[in-house]
Amino acid sequence: MSIETRVMWEAVERYHQLCYWAPEVREEAEKVGLKGFFMNYFATRVAPLGALSAEAVRSLAFYYSLRRVQRAIPDAWEYASPEEVLNARYLAMDRALKRELGEVTGSEHVAEAAGLVHQAVDVADGMGRTLYAGWKGLSWPKEPHLALWHGCTLLREHRSGSHLIALAMEGLNGCEAVVSQVAVDEAPKEWIEGEAGWDAHEHEEALRTLRDRGWLDSGGLATDACREGRRRIEQTTDGLEELHWGRLGDKQCQLLLSIMADLNAILPKDDQLDWKEVYDLPNE
Repeated sequence: MSIETRVMWEAVERYHQLCYWAPEVREEAEKVGLKGFFMNYFATRVAPLGALSAEAVRSLAFYYSLRRVQRAIPDAWEYASPEEVLNARYLAMDRALKRELGEVTGSEHVAEAAGLVHQAVDVADGMGRTLYAGWKGLSWPKEPHLALWHGCTLLREHRSGSHLIALAMEGLNGCEAVVSQVAVDEAPKEWIEGEAGWDAHEHEEALRTLRDRGWLDSGGLATDACREGRRRIEQTTDGLEELHWGRLGDKQCQLLLSIMADLNAILPKDDQLDWKEVYDLPNE
């Protein structure tokens, strides 16, 4: 396949990510009783799987500490059922996408892109990608702009599952994954404790473990082994994503990339892909 799978992921990720920052998302979540950014974040991501425990959510949202998850789960399910959480998310995204895209929302290009991501989802293997499998069990929205968001969400959760597999193969736990990502300048240091919620002791333990395996030097800087390990993680992730994009085909992938580039140019920057430009921690 000549199209890079990472490029395809970035295209769908940029459309998906509006769900984290649009004010409509917080507004609709508050209407059903959810409190704060992280309660909304964790509850919505796992809602297709039901009212999961904090431990189960933590196993899927590997990036975050259990303590961070426990501040939101299982309390979220006391305020709103998974069904109510999902309804709130789709109401919010309908509002947010219409506001951001304006008249583009109803264009033929949006419908065409929705059809293309649907094709990619139809041939994507859900084995080992639990969040993806949960979202795939939901009905597709009829409105093209929402169907496109739904499909982009499915595809980004598929890659998230592939990335989790790659991290497990490399033998990294959640904190070590974030610390090593920071070490190779792929994420800001503030993410370790400020967003992901790892405490100073956990952070220090991750540094010690990474030093012991030769990924960090005595000053905490990334070694060649660390940079090579992080490359292996991304290469493994990409490899696990090749099948469904390959089945979609280069011509269809190029068409989807072209449409998504136009749509994403209208939307806000992504805090992960563009963190050096727009990094700002969410308030709880």
